[in-house]
Amino acid sequence: MKKPTFPRRLYTRGAEPEAQKSISYGSNDKKLFAAVKKLLSDAEWETLCDSRVGVFCKFHDLDFAWSSKLVHTMLSYQLECKKKYEIWVAVADSPIRFSLHEFEHLTGLNCDYVEDIDDPKCKVTLEMRAFWEKLGVDVELGPSQVEIIRACEWATDWPSEDKLRLGYLAIYTGFIAARKNTSHTPVNLARLVMDEEEFENYPWGRVAFKNLIEAVKEAELWKSGYVLDGFVEALQVWAYRFMPEFGAGCGAPIRKL
Repeated sequence: MKKPTFPRRLYTRGAEPEAQKSISYGSNDKKLFAAVKKLLSDAEWETLCDSRVGVFCKFHDLDFAWSSKLVHTMLSYQLECKKKYEIWVAVADSPIRFSLHEFEHLTGLNCDYVEDIDDPKCKVTLEMRAFWEKLGVDVELGPSQVEIIRACEWATDWPSEDKLRLGYLAIYTGFIAARKNTSHTPVNLARLVMDEEEFENYPWGRVAFKNLIEAVKEAELWKSGYVLDGFVEALQVWAYRFMPEFGAGCGAPIRKL
């Protein structure tokens, strides 16, 4: 039987860029979530965990062991792919795909389609301006992880509603956008936090995937070190899920989140 043919590899077999340095990433920052958990009561943290974006809180509680080498190796085995929002990786005779479909399957997040997903067009209200002032952030900027950490230090007397907003912003800055911890995040999306129901029901899975896949497509794998924004751990979970041999030596599968 004739072997199937596939697109060319990005790098010739045996000449893939070596993992010389750890991948820099901003996801699941320990200082950020330590500050949030210190601020929130157990009941408030459970509220976040039970929300539609609670998978990120539960993931944080797993104390996941990140492997730059594994993720870099996977990315260096990519095939040429013309589609903007997916990658294929050569594994033996059966390439595997990472797309929105796989991301949704792994995370269980809402990945519904909405037009102009980066701009939900939230109105800047007086309440929003007041909350951003409490954060110590310009109302025209989305908060950085560092700014959320600082706000947690003086938010002890805030009402529960505002503390939960800090928690949701930590999820947004620390997992969904997941940029360098001093970098501001897109403000149009951050503003959704003013309406808890609207925030929870937004298709954050699609936003998180878009941020991640764009970072992967732009990654300069040949350099001694590079940066990946977004929920990068999803790539490692994907490798374990669809190539069990990679995860065989890493312990038992995690419980369902």
